Amino acid sequence: MKALLIRPKPDKETIGLQHVMICEPLELEYLVSNVQETLADEVTVKIYDFILEKKPFEQILLEEKPDFVGFTGYITHVRTIKQMARKVKLYNPNTKTAVGGVHAEVVGDDFLDESIDFIFRKNGIDSFNAVLEGAVKNQDKAIIEKRIKAIENQPYNYSYKHPDRKSVENYKKDYYYMFHNPCALIKTSYGCPYNCSFCFCKEITSGKYYARDIEDVVAEISQIPEKEIYIVDDDFLYNEDRLKKFIALLKENNIEKNYLVYGRADFIANNKELISELKKVGLRAVIVGIESIRKSDLDNYNKKTTVQINETCIEILRELDIELYATLILPMDFNKQDFRNLTNWLIDMKITFVNLQPLTPIPGTEIFKDYEEKLLVKRESYEMFDMAHVILKPQHLSVREFYGQILLSYYKVIMRPVNSIRLLKKYGLKENLKMLKGSQRVSLQYLSKIIRG
Repeated sequence: MKALLIRPKPDKETIGLQHVMICEPLELEYLVSNVQETLADEVTVKIYDFILEKKPFEQILLEEKPDFVGFTGYITHVRTIKQMARKVKLYNPNTKTAVGGVHAEVVGDDFLDESIDFIFRKNGIDSFNAVLEGAVKNQDKAIIEKRIKAIENQPYNYSYKHPDRKSVENYKKDYYYMFHNPCALIKTSYGCPYNCSFCFCKEITSGKYYARDIEDVVAEISQIPEKEIYIVDDDFLYNEDRLKKFIALLKENNIEKNYLVYGRADFIANNKELISELKKVGLRAVIVGIESIRKSDLDNYNKKTTVQINETCIEILRELDIELYATLILPMDFNKQDFRNLTNWLIDMKITFVNLQPLTPIPGTEIFKDYEEKLLVKRESYEMFDMAHVILKPQHLSVREFYGQILLSYYKVIMRPVNSIRLLKKYGLKENLKMLKGSQRVSLQYLSKIIRG
């Protein structure tokens, strides 16, 4: 039996960070490595990453003749996945199809389609094996569905073999995250221990948080050939004792890597010495949800931080020479003066990298129902829920003006000569040109929105 695992290319409408980063499909690598032993001799599994793959999907179907095709994706991939699944069924109606990933787990009904046989809503690896076993045994769809439903009713399972990184060997050299190049991913925990109202991450695990054994994490890191490692936990900087053990094990095993992680501003502000120790073992950059420079916004988002905490965090990272990738949410009541205030604050804080996200109530989040009636786009305009489109009506600006202010703020912050000089010195001409090319592509997407209004 032959199984294909597919990561789709984003829809053309989606404003894509894939222009400045392409990371490995870790979730698919976990599927490859965790095919149950009783099926190992019966099934071959192959990954196709269509962000990088050059062959047309139809050609691959003809060449591979798969018995099963599985897809992964976010909300922005829903329409694309349905279209690809229909092509599978046109190729061979008997080929089984399934979809998994974070959106399938939280809002699985979005994938309901005659061309999609199975939706993995929980414990996706176990559900994947259930489908493979059912296909090998030539079981009816109803029998497989019944087993998947039983798996969904079981507790969350996170005890799996390490991902099979060789399964994406053809694409590996092209995986990067901005200046982290080439870059590998690792996940050391699942869920988020906090409760921000806009957050999708906490919904994936129903608000629960699970951390892997840190010895197992370090053992996995020791087997990763890439120097740059992106720890894709929703919040890696959480448990002080766990981080201290992480530092000790890296030193004990003489592991020298560079790390990019997610972290909260309050943890960084309260743990300068620990962050300094992490820097010594390779912490190179932190993605921090600054979210806003207004207290009212931070309170509305249930962020449990303050502007002062954010500023302390920024100062600590700058002092330690740890790169900050700041993310901020742009509320719909922003006017031109608010954009100016935000831009001036970002410049005053000497921030180099920033991601400005229009407030986007993602289906499945706590805030979605509050905004559902206010959407400017249809609920089914999946590809526009990318946290870059303006999908709610601005109160004081036109949609065109709102996009224009985002683009203006970006360029005032990012393209300052002092930033360009620093980045050239730190990362070299080649990497900077690559980032410039990618950011220009994103800018062109924004310009098209401004023109179209």
